Amino acid sequence: MLKRLLLAVALGWSTTTQADVALPTIRVYTPNVCLACIDWTEHLRKNGFAVSVSQHGETELADIKRKLGVPLELQSIPSAQVAGYFIEGHVHADQIKELLQERPQANGLSVPGLPLGAPGREYSNPTCQTACTVLDTETAGYRVRRELYETLLVLPNGETRTWARH
Repeated sequence: MLKRLLLAVALGWSTTTQADVALPTIRVYTPNVCLACIDWTEHLRKNGFAVSVSQHGETELADIKRKLGVPLELQSIPSAQVAGYFIEGHVHADQIKELLQERPQANGLSVPGLPLGAPGREYSNPTCQTACTVLDTETAGYRVRRELYETLLVLPNGETRTWARH
């Protein structure tokens, strides 16, 4: 092992793996009480991010989204900021890592709305005061556990490109 390390250093190879690189802190803005948002921040933490959370009222959240430059049609409940990008909605941690690694000319990533199956929006979530989870009170039947959805890359001109499909 020591010989490999010395050889790597001598040849100028990097011995740092992706797991060794510390991820930047992600600043998350959520409503005052939202269980799905709490679950999403836990997803981010479990995937290596340091997470700073602040809770806000509806008007404050709208102002934050406006300051971050999140287009109205791409909004969700939680918003976040990391390394100069906005993250809107329940975006997978791996996609945020890809964004930070690739560093495209973009404003951020968005998962508009609240699709079931996104991190924090898994079927097991019971309820939330901001209607994050819709309970089927009219039937005793089954409901869809996952919806098909896309994570969108938001370009500087406001256009979007599909970053990932789920």
